[in-house]
Order: sequence, then C-alpha cells, then structure tokens
Amino acid sequence: MPFTTFSTTTYKAVKRIRQERGQAMVEFAVVLPILMLIIVGILTFGRYMNYASQETQMAAAAARWAAVDVDPSSTLSLQAYVQGQATPELQAGSSDVTSPAAVYLYYPTGSTGAVRACVVSTVRLLPILGSATSAQIVESATMPIEQPATTWSVSATVPTQCPTT
Repeated sequence: MPFTTFSTTTYKAVKRIRQERGQAMVEFAVVLPILMLIIVGILTFGRYMNYASQETQMAAAAARWAAVDVDPSSTLSLQAYVQGQATPELQAGSSDVTSPAAVYLYYPTGSTGAVRACVVSTVRLLPILGSATSAQIVESATMPIEQPATTWSVSATVPTQCPTT
C-alpha cells in the first residue's frame, strides 16, 4: 500500500480541529465557585473559632477572679469588667455578632463548692454570603472557691443555668 500524505491544507484543518484552546479556561470556570466556597468556609470557621477562644478566656478569667474573691474594677461589676475585656465586636455586636457577649456567674450556696462562669453570644454564620443563619457560642469555666465572695455579687439577671448549645 503506498504511503499517502496529507496536503498542507488538510493537515492544517486537522491540526486546527484537534487544538484544545480554551480548555483551561472552562476548567477554571468550573472549579472557581467550589474553590471560593471552600475559602469562605475556612474564613468563617476561623472567625467562629476566634470568638469561641475569646469567650473561653473571658470565662476562665471571670471564674478565677470570682473564686479568689477579687473584683478587678472599683467602678464596674465583675461581669461588666470581664465583658469589657472582649474585642469590640463581642462587646457591642457587629454584622457578624448579632448579640454581644454576656457574662454570667453562678455561685453555690454557702462558701464551699465551685463558682462557674459562663459567656454567651450569638454569631451569624457565612455573613459574606448574606446568610441569616446564626449560632450561639456558649463557653464556661469552673473554679473551686478559695475565698468566700465579699467584693462582688451575682447580678439578678442571671439565667437559672448556663444555656446549652
């Protein structure tokens, strides 16, 4: 069988048909929304964990000060002082924090036992996407009483128990 060759015109037409121009652009357009959703999720999760970490530190500080009977402020209650130590978003709320952090102290009856501090706030999930879904962050800490309370008192607006998530 004789060897046949393509003419130059036929060769160029076949080469043009087999080209893959634009394939990378189409693949990028398909992958980009998924990639952006993953990035937004990571950022939202990071903010949520940051708020939870701040609340844990606030609860531990409040429980410790209450357990050793120290009121670090002469003008504010212990709860208000601890709340004042939070970032501005957790203090006053923002587009992410729908209800500011509230600090509650639970003191046992008598002078023995353990004092419990609870910090509660509500945070919107995925605010970048305009979502109205929110989650309540509840962090608490418990410390054994070392000195009976004399310099601070439990406020009258404390719920009967710390909310659960």
